[in-house]
Amino acid sequence: MQLSTGLVIVGAYADKVRKTLFAQMKNSIANGEVTSQEVARAAAELNRVLYNIVVDALKSDKGDVVRIRIEYDLSEGKVSWKYDTLSVEYFKRVPDEEVKKLVSSAISKVEEMLIKAIEYETEKVVTTTLGDLVYMVKLKGEKVGALVVTPLEGQVIVRGAVMQPSPVLIKGKIGLEGRTVDEVIGRGISDLVKTGENVEAEEAEKAIREIDKLVEKEQGKEG
Repeated sequence: MQLSTGLVIVGAYADKVRKTLFAQMKNSIANGEVTSQEVARAAAELNRVLYNIVVDALKSDKGDVVRIRIEYDLSEGKVSWKYDTLSVEYFKRVPDEEVKKLVSSAISKVEEMLIKAIEYETEKVVTTTLGDLVYMVKLKGEKVGALVVTPLEGQVIVRGAVMQPSPVLIKGKIGLEGRTVDEVIGRGISDLVKTGENVEAEEAEKAIREIDKLVEKEQGKEG
């Protein structure tokens, strides 16, 4: 069995641990497999351990957020924690004043942010048997989209989608003007996103999945 608190503020994790364990043990208590006193004891034991981690070691504030997971057994009327499975996720709360300063700073630069090109990275993944080029689109090192590029005389046709900063379907043409396809895609992706179609996340994800399937198919042929 596993106890999971979900996301909870530090000031309330102990109560959440106790309530969650009692909720999970409700039927076992009713069936006489364990006493409510034993459940309370087990909750208190875990909370003592968590206090040393969350409060003493992490130096957390009551407004910070944690998520705690741990597995346990119920045997012969006793709850035994499997401490080697204990997982504590910790999210530091940013003070309101600091958030306000960051928001105010961003607001003062809205026009600049909207004009500034998003710095996407593109990486060619495969060339298909039909001569199309498939590119992965990354933002800050994370894959956020995919493109299929069809070279024609003096230009390329591009189709695909990106998920960040918002879901967009991409479909357009770019002139090569003496540049390589890699150069054109690397420099033109931001403009393609700006002129793309804003859609629901599911639609953009579908387009990316279809391109991913194409890559798998082509790489399977190579193998």
